Parts: sequence; C-alpha cells; structure tokens
Amino acid sequence: MSLAVLRADWEAPPAVRACCTLRAGGASTAPWASLNLGTHVGDDPAAVAENRQRVRSSLALPHAPCWLQQEHGVRVVEVGPAGDPQGPADAAVTRAPGRVLAILVADCMPVLLASRDGAVLGAAHAGWRGLAAGVIEATVAAMRVEPRTLRAWLGPAIGAAHFEVGAEVRAAFLAHDAAAAAAFTENARGRWQCDLAWLARARLAALGVPAWEAGVCTYADAARCFSYRRDGRTGRMAALIWRAGV
Repeated sequence: MSLAVLRADWEAPPAVRACCTLRAGGASTAPWASLNLGTHVGDDPAAVAENRQRVRSSLALPHAPCWLQQEHGVRVVEVGPAGDPQGPADAAVTRAPGRVLAILVADCMPVLLASRDGAVLGAAHAGWRGLAAGVIEATVAAMRVEPRTLRAWLGPAIGAAHFEVGAEVRAAFLAHDAAAAAAFTENARGRWQCDLAWLARARLAALGVPAWEAGVCTYADAARCFSYRRDGRTGRMAALIWRAGV
C-alpha cells in the first residue's frame, strides 16, 4: 500500500510545500495501522521509525522533520539550521533553509503558516486548549513578520458534528471573544458541539491572516484518518511544512 498524504491547497509561495499524512502506507499494526508517526502512543518504536523514514523518502524531505514534545500548550520554539529544540512545545517557526516543521495530530487541528516570500514558516498544534490559550497568536508573533503577509492552512481535524464539549470549553472561548458563541451549538444532552475550524479561522482573521481549510473530519473519515476521540488507542498523523529546492 502506498503512503497516503493530503496536500495543502492554498495560496502559498511556489517553493513552500505543505501536507498532512494520512493513515495508509505504514508498517504499524492495529490499533496503530498503519502510518503512525507518534512515538508516545504505545506503538513498536521500530515501526514508527520505519514510518518516519517512509515519509521522509516519499516526500523527498530535505531534512528529517523536527518532532515536538506536544502538550497542548502555547510554547513556540525556533528551529535553526542544525539540531532540534528541547523540551515541550506546541508550535515551531523556522527561517532556516531545509528545516521541516511537523505537528502530530489525531483530532486536534494542525495550523501551517508561511510568509508571502516563503522565508519564514510556522506550524502550530491547535486543539481546543491551545486555541483558547493563544497558540496561534503566539506562533504568528514568533514569526516576526506583518501578520497580513502570512498565509495559513488548517489541516484535518475533528468536525463539529463529532466534537462534543462541556460548558467550560465554551466559556474559555467566550471569555476571549463573545463572538465565539457562533462556534458552539447546544445538543440534546445539554452539552455543546464545538466547531474547531471556526475558532481557528476567527483567531487568524483577527490577526489579518487569510486561511484555507482541508475540510476533512478526522472522526468521520475512519478510512483515511486517525481519531483519538473515535478510537482511543490509535496512531498519529503529521502535518508538515518546508521549503523545497534547498
């Protein structure tokens, strides 16, 4: 089975490449079948290493991706020409030619960013906790360019029809922006269906950053996507961004 990826369809500079891996084409067995790229989910480390190598080879990546220790926070690290940053982080930026940024996901939304000239790239892990705490704003600030010159791509994530949350989640967003109420629909259980993509778009729009969406629900698309909320014990996909030809 060939390695499967979803390529970003957005107005990025010609040299910028962005995509999100899907679940097919890897060496992992159930429940991580098959292209699991996460080392923290109980999968065989040898299988994960093989999967990561397949991704690098298939996409002709100029460098091994910078894998973050994600924890639903807002810390942003700078990825330089050599060596990977240490410690937990949920976003990264780079100005270094050839460096590949990576965000692991299985329902949370990966947000990939590029400056208009392609000189600065960013990537953020935007689950509801990170979004509410400001991970997108922190990533844009760390890129140190005029936000209106950036472009963003929102990768596969859990859709509103399957993302039920409690009142505390809704309150966290409304405390920042009352207009965020539009992203929540009350269900028959007295809880809320949360539109993660709406919330990410709103945060980006407030900064003046135009965004494009993959429009893929990880929960609904079991054939192509890992989903933690659907399956519990499962693999992780990776959203990747880099500059080609360096």
